[in-house]
Amino acid sequence: MTGEPVISLRGVTAELGSRPVLRGIDLAVHRGEVVALLGANGSGKSTAIRTIVGQVPAGGDIALFGTPRRTFRDWSRVGYVPQRTTAAGGVPATVTEVVSAGRLSRTRFGLFRKADHAAVRHALDLVGMADRARDNVEALSGGQHQRVLIARALVAEPELLIMDEPMAGVDLASQEILAGTLREQVRQGTTVLLVLHELGPLEPLIDRAVVLRDGCVLHDGPPPRAVGQHALPGHDHVHPHDRHTPLRTGLLS
Repeated sequence: MTGEPVISLRGVTAELGSRPVLRGIDLAVHRGEVVALLGANGSGKSTAIRTIVGQVPAGGDIALFGTPRRTFRDWSRVGYVPQRTTAAGGVPATVTEVVSAGRLSRTRFGLFRKADHAAVRHALDLVGMADRARDNVEALSGGQHQRVLIARALVAEPELLIMDEPMAGVDLASQEILAGTLREQVRQGTTVLLVLHELGPLEPLIDRAVVLRDGCVLHDGPPPRAVGQHALPGHDHVHPHDRHTPLRTGLLS
């Protein structure tokens, strides 16, 4: 790829408590790419995402749209969907109120104009939640919560979409809706970085897979063809009933 990366990580390190989680990773995501971060639980996928958005202190160099993250201020260009959280965060709110919160960065002094209200309606349409606009988010299923969170990220019309396990705990119907929503964003040129446990229905959209293991980049290239842990580079598949071969821990074991 040519041109300035939308996301650039160089020699990035991070610790949680006193435990090293990222051990000097390099990662570049260019405009229009869809890149999946794969790896076992504890490999550093979510930590890498959280260093990019500034939620976890990190060493090394991180840049967004060519600007060092420590001085980057134009967050309306970035849509972020966090991992395994509820849409309201325990605060009573309607679906429309939650999604509207994602539009505030595009408003002046928090005042909504006609275009802002239209953007909220459009975001709800994209994720198939327009019919639940006035409902309290506490009444939603897990898959519907996730769809609202994605609508909140999309309502600001970001150039870069960062998603942490968007399909985790989501029913099949919602997975298909979310895949269709993401397909539309990619068609419009949105750059996407997402953490996945496996590719699933998003597989046709993925340009590159970056596999992490023990806080290091194990693979950066074409996504694995098969779905699931046995497809990932570095996975050691040893059957436990083979008495002559010691059982080894693979990438996702």
